[in-house]
Amino acid sequence: MTGRAQHSQDFNIVIIGQNGRLAYEALLFAASLRAHSPAFVGRLLVAEPQPEAKWSGTDTRLPPHIRDGLEEYGAEIIPFVAHHFGADYPYGNKIEALLAMPEGEPFIFFDTDTLITGEITDIPFDFAKPSASMQREDTWPKQELYGPGYTQTWKSLYDKFGLDFESSLDLAKPDEFWERYLYFNAGWFFYECPQRFGAKFLEYALAIRDDAPEELICQPLDPWLDQVALPLVVHALGGGRDTIPHGLLDGEVSCHYRLMPLLYARESDRVVDLLEQVAAPNKLKKRLKQYDPFKRMIYQGRGRKARALFDQNSLPKREAAIRNALKRNGFWLR
Repeated sequence: MTGRAQHSQDFNIVIIGQNGRLAYEALLFAASLRAHSPAFVGRLLVAEPQPEAKWSGTDTRLPPHIRDGLEEYGAEIIPFVAHHFGADYPYGNKIEALLAMPEGEPFIFFDTDTLITGEITDIPFDFAKPSASMQREDTWPKQELYGPGYTQTWKSLYDKFGLDFESSLDLAKPDEFWERYLYFNAGWFFYECPQRFGAKFLEYALAIRDDAPEELICQPLDPWLDQVALPLVVHALGGGRDTIPHGLLDGEVSCHYRLMPLLYARESDRVVDLLEQVAAPNKLKKRLKQYDPFKRMIYQGRGRKARALFDQNSLPKREAAIRNALKRNGFWLR
């Protein structure tokens, strides 16, 4: 691949499809993509972990009715084998799946719990400069009273992989403030080649998991391992923060809702309306209703009732507070 910016339509989209919640989320994702991005002419690749190696003994394959639905929306189901993470660390699917994707073809990976809400081909991607979601909280590293600070912790990782730490910093933010340090949510990321990105992601994630610097000795890596490795990968491949305009992904063009109760609690009226419009066709409804949280929240009206608990213009700053309110009122379905 050259370093030129790719034509906006010349890319694939990758999500994970797996038996259970992810199967239904994948079908909803595919429906939202086709409804709201009619100009997208790339391939929608649904990576399916196989029930072997690290997923041995687990029923991971997509159910036939979901597989059929995905194919009706033009998705291609790509099997892959998880040799390193699997059931021990399901978030590792997004790392190992990339190694089964078409080499040299630009891609965007999305977490499956995402809706496409606008025309994705309008985004001016430069696939030679990778980036990832900035919709994150200060979840890692955890600050211990007498432990290493942000600088010492993150620098130990950059040093481990021979990366330049100083050039990763946002110098507009103060020292030891978490946003000074390159940190992403792994809900989406892109690059010009999935196999190059995946190989580096796997290398870094395994090295952190199996041989972390001593500065990480008290740091939790489950579930944060992918988000610890991701900024190092993006930086190593010449990317960084906001290499596409702010407000498109995680904004006008996509919504990473995570769980359906959270979507109803905190997303805009526009997103809620788009969700219900996408989910309305009877053929899709028959499939999605087989997943209980979708049935109850979307089709039986519990989502709208959950939404009424919150002022969407004055939501709690922390997601945990929203989750707790939903749980207290019996709307926490997953």
